Amino acid sequence: MSGSQNGAAGTHNPWLIAVVVSIATFMEVLDTTIANVALRYISGTLAISTDQASWVVTTYLVANAIVLTASSFIAKRYGRKRFYLGCLGLFTVSSILCGFAWNLESLLVFRVFQGFAGGGMVPISQSILADSFPPAKRGQAFAIFGVAVVVAPVVGPTLGGWLSDNYSWHWCFLINGPVGVLAFALVAFLVQEPKSAIEERAKLKREGIRLDVVGFLLVAGFLGSLEMVLDRGQTEDWFGSTFIIAFTVVCVACFCLMIPWELSRKNPVMDIRMIATRQFGSCFLVMMATGAILIATTQFLPELLQQYYGYTATWAGLALSPGGMVTMMMMFVVGRLTGIVEPKYLIAVGAGIVALAMWDLTNLYADATFWFFAWSRIFIGLGLPLIFIPITTASYNGIPPDKTDQASALINVARNVGGSIGVSVAANVLAYREQFHQSRLVEHVVPSNPAYQTTLQSVTNYFATAGNAVDASGQAIAYIGRQVQTQAGFWAYIDVFFVLMLISAAAVPLALILRNVHR
Repeated sequence: MSGSQNGAAGTHNPWLIAVVVSIATFMEVLDTTIANVALRYISGTLAISTDQASWVVTTYLVANAIVLTASSFIAKRYGRKRFYLGCLGLFTVSSILCGFAWNLESLLVFRVFQGFAGGGMVPISQSILADSFPPAKRGQAFAIFGVAVVVAPVVGPTLGGWLSDNYSWHWCFLINGPVGVLAFALVAFLVQEPKSAIEERAKLKREGIRLDVVGFLLVAGFLGSLEMVLDRGQTEDWFGSTFIIAFTVVCVACFCLMIPWELSRKNPVMDIRMIATRQFGSCFLVMMATGAILIATTQFLPELLQQYYGYTATWAGLALSPGGMVTMMMMFVVGRLTGIVEPKYLIAVGAGIVALAMWDLTNLYADATFWFFAWSRIFIGLGLPLIFIPITTASYNGIPPDKTDQASALINVARNVGGSIGVSVAANVLAYREQFHQSRLVEHVVPSNPAYQTTLQSVTNYFATAGNAVDASGQAIAYIGRQVQTQAGFWAYIDVFFVLMLISAAAVPLALILRNVHR
């Protein structure tokens, strides 16, 4: 089948276009998870803490979310193909530069550029697909696109772990180089600017409609400052730090100025009125919670497995893979269910399943097996599709046709911002609760405690028998200290999963207040 000459496919086969844009999308989505299992390698190579290394994930998500708000308008106003190729080129170059980063600061700068470029690629890919196929064939085309979006987060941790273990974490980014060059060449050769897009661009130019630059800067200031406060609050002693106070002031100021500014614009970069509605606003919050669970667990589970269970990055990634496969299969099942069952009930059930999966992880213990973690991820894989697909249907309900691009962008913003906030909240809970549990456990490790004396004597005898009797007492004290730290770490991770369970559970009532949708 050939595409219409007025569409994005031109005279080329539209299925070829679907494959090409799916390759680019796969690469972009892959980068949201590929670095997660490599964070310990990154922190070791760059001589930074794992907390600082987590910025590699969150900066990408925030930059991605900021650009999403403006990508649709920029593409319409200045040319979709031109914008898409610009994003793809910047993404490829930034990926290569990330691979050659020499310190944390350079890596984060390149990662921000990568996030900016990636934020423009996914929504434009969807637009290109929609223009390449007649309405009757779009469902099949979006199925190919959907598989790329779902498979990428599954492949990411496993591929990232394998590359880090066998080569270097740098290859998690350098691998995008040849793929990006290929995708750029194919898009440049195969995709054309549709006649309708050219006409719309000319219309916007005639009417003098420009990007809401002030609104965009206020949104960027709000999201960027919020991320800085959440990420650095724990290490900078929160509001005891002038650094945190300054960014909090910027965050609040941008937020307070953003609302009246965006409400008064004819063409706002972020439609505040849409988020304020019961239907779309609830969907926005549920998607934020979903993004928090998805990204936080994808980052902290591999971290836990590598730090306390001795897993390699490859095996830590493999522990997440069964859940990803279940998610992919569930996408087809939920696609059918959405036409039969009200979306709000599917979302509520999905959020409930994810909450139960998080509660299951609070039963964490020192001898937990590979399948303990794999099964928890499988349960998450069952629940997430019940949220992702129905929420799209529910969020578009009552939205006028000329606002669908804005709705799509905002739902993607919710997922990314939620993911960034989820990682930051989890990191802060982990750091604070680890200190708390260690201080409580140390209270019992005192010479006056008979249980401590008994344990110390037993461990000292063990080391005396196994090695040098002179150093046995010092070795025993060091061993007990490590055990205290390990136990505090386990309890802290349990607290993280408990907080994520509460976030999931909060999405259930939000889902139930949604309106019924005509299916």
